[in-house]
Amino acid sequence: MTSAPTAAVEAALGGSVETSERLDGGMVGDVFRVELADGRVAVAKTGEHDLSIEGRMLSYLATESDLPVPEVYHADAEVLCIEYVAGTSTITPAVERDAARQLADLHRVEGRAFGFPFDTLTGPVAQPNPWTERWVSFYRDQRVRSICDRASRAGALSDELATRVERACADFESLLSEPESPALLHGDAWRTNLLTDGRRVTAFLDPACYYGHPEVELAYVDWTETFGDAFFDRYQRERGVDLGAAFWDRRRYVYRLSPLLVHVHLFGDQYREELAETLARLGY
Repeated sequence: MTSAPTAAVEAALGGSVETSERLDGGMVGDVFRVELADGRVAVAKTGEHDLSIEGRMLSYLATESDLPVPEVYHADAEVLCIEYVAGTSTITPAVERDAARQLADLHRVEGRAFGFPFDTLTGPVAQPNPWTERWVSFYRDQRVRSICDRASRAGALSDELATRVERACADFESLLSEPESPALLHGDAWRTNLLTDGRRVTAFLDPACYYGHPEVELAYVDWTETFGDAFFDRYQRERGVDLGAAFWDRRRYVYRLSPLLVHVHLFGDQYREELAETLARLGY
């Protein structure tokens, strides 16, 4: 789509669209800044997956946490209209420290189990969230095995790689540990899903949220190279934890398996080699 869905936005917001401008960040859809004749400004997003789920996740984060997320004006399967928040994705040490503080606060929100009140999406990929009592079981079955099966059925993952993934899954009980309690996660906190003003994160976008182990969020930040030492030092002080050698040497690579499988499923070759290297690093 090369222009904003004017009719759908006007019906959703109850006003006429005067201008629209394409924004960056529409990897799995199209995103526009729209200005209405009455002066209101919003972001309109379209895509082939159900956008009402993203709207529900943003509203959940706004209700259950203090994480700054855009207000949802309208959400249905075909169009999402949210608050326009000015900013860039510029990362500075000050931004890293602020992000650490905000994610540490988010991770203090506890759930009744691992999972979420509804199934969600990571990008366009289904993310099942049945309530599960143990973290290792949830991560193994609802994240790694789920997307591994999906990628295999789609022909994106070879039988050899799928077998190696399953061998790793069989050892998750010894590779991973249980957190003290289920923590609310953003789920997709990387550079392009952040808006900053150079000093702080003004908005977290495009969540893939659920209740899980905070380490999986930190491993994703590390894998995407979104933040560095300033972030991790501040996060550990905020939470009063020391991630320790076991996280840096082993667990962060186990937690890379899920996003790597998602990327293999979506994008293919460029991530298969990294998945194979990660499995080899873990001994599989």
